[in-house]
Amino acid sequence: MASQPPHHSANEPERDLLRRIGRKVRKRLEANRSAKRVAVDNAELWTIQRFFDPVECGRLMSIIDTVARPSTVHDYDSSRIRTSYSGDVDVRDPFIRALQRRIDALLGIEPSHGETIQGQRYLPGQEFKPHTDWFWPGSPAWEREWPNGGQRSFTAMAYLNEVEAGGETHFPELGIAVRPRAGMLLVWNNADLDGAPNQRMVHAGMPVARGVKYIITKWYRCGRWY
Repeated sequence: MASQPPHHSANEPERDLLRRIGRKVRKRLEANRSAKRVAVDNAELWTIQRFFDPVECGRLMSIIDTVARPSTVHDYDSSRIRTSYSGDVDVRDPFIRALQRRIDALLGIEPSHGETIQGQRYLPGQEFKPHTDWFWPGSPAWEREWPNGGQRSFTAMAYLNEVEAGGETHFPELGIAVRPRAGMLLVWNNADLDGAPNQRMVHAGMPVARGVKYIITKWYRCGRWY
């Protein structure tokens, strides 16, 4: 029987892992001329323009249309917090495998630590209210997820199309809102420099006012995921 998970911000071995992963990814992105650090305090975000080309974006949007179902959220009534459509892509697809390898290589994180890419589609009026990607220690989600790789370390999210109006990714604690740009990858560290889950990384997918918004998201764990 597995031991009970810790009910605090992170146990020391995991906190050390988050620190080390953060240092590794930080060093790798600082050496990449395509990666631009977003100027915010006490948080780490980067943008990589044109990470995916128009053909790749179009193909991904078609894939999302085939897998999209009403989105769900750990521990919440999804109808109140997340009103988009989403679905996991087929990891056996060589096209998807190649894209995943590209993201893994960009960050320098072990592929086995990455969750399956999730595609998301937002129609007018749909949104994802403020939330964190890391799991709140002691929550039902944390108790379910901690044996499957532990805490989420990094998030990589790509915008696949231009949105006519709305649909920004808003980080209220950081005072920024990232506008969707086709092919752009947004990367952020879910932990602070000391390896604790960073509460400043609360973010929201703002309601789409006009048009449709397509994105893909890949989350990484401290350890091997499943």
